[in-house]
Amino acid sequence: MNSGHRTPTMNEVARKAAVSVQTVSRVVNGFPGVKESTRKRVNAAIQELGYRPNLTARALVTRRSGLIGVVSVGSFLHGPTNTLAAIEKAARKNGRLTLLAAIENSDEIEFLKTIEEFQERNVEGLVIIASREAVVRYCTHLKLTTPLIIVGPRPADLGSLPCLSVDQFAGAKLAIDHLLDLGHRDIALVTGPRQWVDAQQRLEGALATCESQGVHPRIFSGDWSPQSGFLAGEWLNSLPEPSRPTAVFAANDSMAMGIMRALSSSTTHMAVVGFDNIPESEFLTIPLTTIHQDFATLGRRVLEALLALIAGEEADFSPIAPHLIIRESSL
Repeated sequence: MNSGHRTPTMNEVARKAAVSVQTVSRVVNGFPGVKESTRKRVNAAIQELGYRPNLTARALVTRRSGLIGVVSVGSFLHGPTNTLAAIEKAARKNGRLTLLAAIENSDEIEFLKTIEEFQERNVEGLVIIASREAVVRYCTHLKLTTPLIIVGPRPADLGSLPCLSVDQFAGAKLAIDHLLDLGHRDIALVTGPRQWVDAQQRLEGALATCESQGVHPRIFSGDWSPQSGFLAGEWLNSLPEPSRPTAVFAANDSMAMGIMRALSSSTTHMAVVGFDNIPESEFLTIPLTTIHQDFATLGRRVLEALLALIAGEEADFSPIAPHLIIRESSL
């Protein structure tokens, strides 16, 4: 740490890190195209010297505000909230500040007004956490000069939108493949609300995997809540015992927990798989087999892609692979 009163300069950081001033500038401004080892060396020099960029001066010179606008619409559930936290962390790591707007419902007028307000604040880029299909479609009406990334699966008929997400279809396939590998052929699916793109793609992945093996699942429509999972479990319990499914895939962990609670009084064992790997899932009386989504990687990838668009470079929108976590509930 610099012990004097003089503010260290970018030139001093460059000399300390043995890089060019331009490289220091790219690191400070959070631009891509810098090797990770170089970025770490520059950040170490910044820390040691106590260098602090003048954000106001930087904005005047670069015409960049250092602000990223993040809009989360219609949900405070596990996936969207963890995605938001990961994006904010990645933004700070890349020298950006986030402006957050959390919109309670999917009202288009409020959504468009929020986007307009962010543009008035000269945000460098926009991130839309779009849980519901309607919000994704609102984005097709936007007339923007500001780079935009939608966090969530892309609806099949909107192939040109810049969307980035965990691969929901692949996650559901992992869940069903696991049950099929265990020998289950009579499987129930408890879906999320159909207006959610995540729910649509998890259902599509589960159905496609079942159908590829000649399995015809029974379907119960849920709403993400443990209460709807409990109702699904009661429905399963109400079926004649010889014809009950032997396994159930719930489209999220909260519904899986409700299902397990309802099935706890049943004498018939039923394998249960959830989706999300929420913290509680590991600590249930019967730990829950589930699909893990790497939100830290998602947040980092969203920021990398957005910064690439801001810099006029090509961005990587390839989906992030989920992982199966096997615990006792499916065994």
